[in-house]
Amino acid sequence: MEAHREAINSQPAYDSSAKPVNTGRSQLRSVGLRATKQRLAVLSAVHHQPHSTAEELLHLVRRDLPEITVQSIYVVIGSLVSSGLVRKLDLPESPARYELEGHDNHHHAVCRYCGRIEDIPCPVGQAPCLHPEGDHAMTIEIAEVIYLAVCDDCAQKHSQ
Repeated sequence: MEAHREAINSQPAYDSSAKPVNTGRSQLRSVGLRATKQRLAVLSAVHHQPHSTAEELLHLVRRDLPEITVQSIYVVIGSLVSSGLVRKLDLPESPARYELEGHDNHHHAVCRYCGRIEDIPCPVGQAPCLHPEGDHAMTIEIAEVIYLAVCDDCAQKHSQ
């Protein structure tokens, strides 16, 4: 996990203007949220660094908004998750991570050694890809699958 954190911290400063501001503004407005500079900055950071923790997003956003507080990051992330623009990932042995909600029903592979996270398409391609047996008096909408894996780099390091 430390290697993942170092990779995030060593990334060149993301340019929040790289994603058209109007796109972010229209996304926020389409879900009934005001397009504040904090929301636009967090949305842009999630876009540029998917699978980031709140702490990593704070570090990224502070490059453009040095005055933003930890509390503000959590409030903004909460509003983006609640509105359906951002997806919260609860991965084993990791703080919550965030990515843009693509409504594509993808899953995640996580390297057990370095914490690298990769998106994995749904094996069946339709949501949800897993249908449990029996009647649960519920309509399953999402199936979350987490593959614990070893990335190629870590496999080479640990085989030596």
